[in-house]
Amino acid sequence: MRGRRARGDRGAATVWAVAVVVVLGVVFAGVLAMGQAVVARHRAGGAADLAALAAAEEWMRGEAAACGEAAEVAAAQDTRLVRCSVRGEVSDVTAEAGTGPYSVAVRARAGPAGPVGRGS
Repeated sequence: MRGRRARGDRGAATVWAVAVVVVLGVVFAGVLAMGQAVVARHRAGGAADLAALAAAEEWMRGEAAACGEAAEVAAAQDTRLVRCSVRGEVSDVTAEAGTGPYSVAVRARAGPAGPVGRGS
């Protein structure tokens, strides 16, 4: 009996090892995918901030010139300017970045600071 039982358990450790490797591979793939999404979000956020600042700096030249400058800044950051508008001294832009299968759009606004004081 002892011999039959030992032969029936042969290879069980291999099956468990393969299962553990598969589970670890799936977890690793999930962590990598999440990392790509975070990188795309940060890239789009930074590019949107810089593009909004660039457009706000050029507001006196008109919306077309300001948005053209914002598009150049976004392109320099390997992103795409999706939307741009300038009202007075305030610019509002949306930049899109894609890494792998992920594409993230982030909106940013820039303009002069409001009044400084208590309660504001």
